[in-house]
Amino acid sequence: MNIPSTINNLLDLWRKITHVKSKIQITDLDEDSEVVTIDNVGITDLGMGAVILKTNDGKEFPISAFSVDVAKNISDFQEGKRRDIPSMYDMLERICEESGVFLVKVRIYESGEALRANLYFTGKKEMILRNHRASDAIALATFYSIPILIKKSLLQQIPKINSK
Repeated sequence: MNIPSTINNLLDLWRKITHVKSKIQITDLDEDSEVVTIDNVGITDLGMGAVILKTNDGKEFPISAFSVDVAKNISDFQEGKRRDIPSMYDMLERICEESGVFLVKVRIYESGEALRANLYFTGKKEMILRNHRASDAIALATFYSIPILIKKSLLQQIPKINSK
């Protein structure tokens, strides 16, 4: 019996169960935001991480200028590779478990020249952690298999490939 694999399987099952029971429903989406999925993740010619987010109706929004490590984490999480969880994600996982809160969605928006994100938690307490790096929020959303929301106004703009 592979103990680390069994523990990861139990953690994945726990995540699925707790997200179903959460107070903030997945369907509670902001009217000014749209759900996107990761269409592609990779590394630019300049050696930066990049993702292409895509709406259900095919609108694309590229984000780049973040670390290659975060891009690799996103890719690994998409492939279900969670055995060697980076310490920051593991730390957040443990804090959530101990606090009885669960990340249920992330929302990306523009703040000046940078893309930022709010992280929405629920459980024993509902809270929003504001103004975090969009790339980290995308990685967390991929890790937890939760919705990624993006402000509709961003989808109307001509995307800036090298956004911060």
